[in-house]
Amino acid sequence: MAQDKLRQQIASEAARLMYDCRESFHRAKMHAVQRLAGKWVHPRRLPSNSEIRAEIEKLARWHDEHDARLLPVVRELDPFELYRGLLMPLEHVRLSPQHHPEGDALYHSLQVFALARAELPYDEEFLLAALLHDVGKGIDPHNAVVAAVEALSDIATPRCLWLIEHKREARALHEGSLGQRARRRLEESEYFEELMLLDQCDRKGRVPGAVVPELEEALDYVRALSEMCGD
Repeated sequence: MAQDKLRQQIASEAARLMYDCRESFHRAKMHAVQRLAGKWVHPRRLPSNSEIRAEIEKLARWHDEHDARLLPVVRELDPFELYRGLLMPLEHVRLSPQHHPEGDALYHSLQVFALARAELPYDEEFLLAALLHDVGKGIDPHNAVVAAVEALSDIATPRCLWLIEHKREARALHEGSLGQRARRRLEESEYFEELMLLDQCDRKGRVPGAVVPELEEALDYVRALSEMCGD
């Protein structure tokens, strides 16, 4: 019961922060946790983006259904600003030098993105999965996949989320350690080929000194695809 109350309080405080400061969902949650709990809270106990959005809508109704300050937060939240907010902390996430001699998680993610763009340059969802696949490491390194899917659940497409969620299984399949039942489930997916390609890009994106695009360039590239598809 206490955890449910804290979850609700975090959702309300995060909504207020987004209203006052235009913070992203992730930053608003983290700041709300700091203010209310003062300690680390497991990602599974944090409110979802949908719960926070519901609190924002409550605020809008409380003040005025047509409050010009609140409606843009609910209706016009830029997903690319949220992507940037999730990716920036990866610059400070150091990876295992044994498996990742290239260095930090952001540099790795940009390498994977560059390799993915060379393979499927017009597949927006695939490119986003390549760029965002490790964002969970900046939230909860011990449960990174769950954290990534939770953070992206309201802004990424189901296909993008599926690719991120199943990338570890693709690695196990490549290494020959995935069970037959799990292998069949993967192979039955319509996204199986792209999943294995994502794993290939992930394995190759570990080169020290590799030339990569800047984060803004990568985001602008995918944004342009999104706008082109939306026309």
